[in-house]
Amino acid sequence: MIEKGKISALQMAIMMTPTIVATAVLLVPAITVQHAKQDLWISPIWAMMIGSIVIFVTYQLNKLYPNESFIEYSNHIIGKFAGKILGLIYIIFFLHITGIIIREYGEFVAGTFLTHTPIYVVVGSMVLVCAFAVYGGIEVIARASQIMVPVVVLFFSLVIIMLIKDLEVKNIFPVLEDGLKPSFMGSIVPQGWFSEYFLIAFLLPFIEDKKSGLKWGMVSAGSSFFLLMLANLVTYMMFGELTGVFTYPVMVAVRYISIADFLEHLESIVMAIWVTGTFIKIAVFFYVNVLSFAQWLKLSDYRPIVFPIGFILLVFSIWTTPNLQEMSHFLSTSAPFYFITLQLIIPLTLLCIARLRNKVQQKRSISK
Repeated sequence: MIEKGKISALQMAIMMTPTIVATAVLLVPAITVQHAKQDLWISPIWAMMIGSIVIFVTYQLNKLYPNESFIEYSNHIIGKFAGKILGLIYIIFFLHITGIIIREYGEFVAGTFLTHTPIYVVVGSMVLVCAFAVYGGIEVIARASQIMVPVVVLFFSLVIIMLIKDLEVKNIFPVLEDGLKPSFMGSIVPQGWFSEYFLIAFLLPFIEDKKSGLKWGMVSAGSSFFLLMLANLVTYMMFGELTGVFTYPVMVAVRYISIADFLEHLESIVMAIWVTGTFIKIAVFFYVNVLSFAQWLKLSDYRPIVFPIGFILLVFSIWTTPNLQEMSHFLSTSAPFYFITLQLIIPLTLLCIARLRNKVQQKRSISK
């Protein structure tokens, strides 16, 4: 195996929660409210279902091929040539989606805090830090997540507590006024985010307690659902229908915090949450990029290509979209179908093919 490191199922869950939620918490409420309105807090339930299905599919594939990642076992399922083509498609897909994530980070930091800093400096520094984490291996990323995620959850909880006095519960009523359809339509975009649980297909081979992989994967999905639902609830209770006007509703909500005219201007807390969570998210995606590329090329070690891939990701982040408006339009329209196709439908198809081939082989062995 290219990667010699090992992690626990709990560490995988801790890594994956910010990988899903980090960017969703700031961007998704404004997109979801366009369809769901006061039912936007229900939308993450539908999205979690997609995430749970993705986790189940990837876990079942891992049971069939326990020591191989998606790039490797796709060769066994559909043949070497088709597997290579599919692997190349996923390599390009991961480069593209990671470029988008890096650009999301850059647009938020450069547009909200470091307004006079060129965006390529902002994203370049993050890519460099993540490159060092990826070079250290999966254990380094997992241990960094164990340290950072509890701090992020603590900060997020403090922000929610300090906002309670400004929230209007009446804003979320009446519940399901127009039935389930609005909440489902509002869940389509976060479904794309939750489909990113497909990344565990690259992490499961390195888990020591594989039998706990499914359980902790579902725990991670539940945690992501709860955090996103909380963000949706807080922003809509605060702003009502105006939630959709803001690009980053949670960021705007934090500016309303004022306790005894002393505790104010806590945007730095949101900055800390965003940077820390996005660091983990980019590091995990970066690692999957490097690992999949190395496995596709059948390299003996992935470390020599870490920094070249990092440079390619930096280029993709600049080229992938001209501005924040174009990126938001892509994420709220075609992106969910793009993500779900590659991260749910294709893996599910491969699982069906693999199961069918196993049954055919068993029948042949019995007949002999």
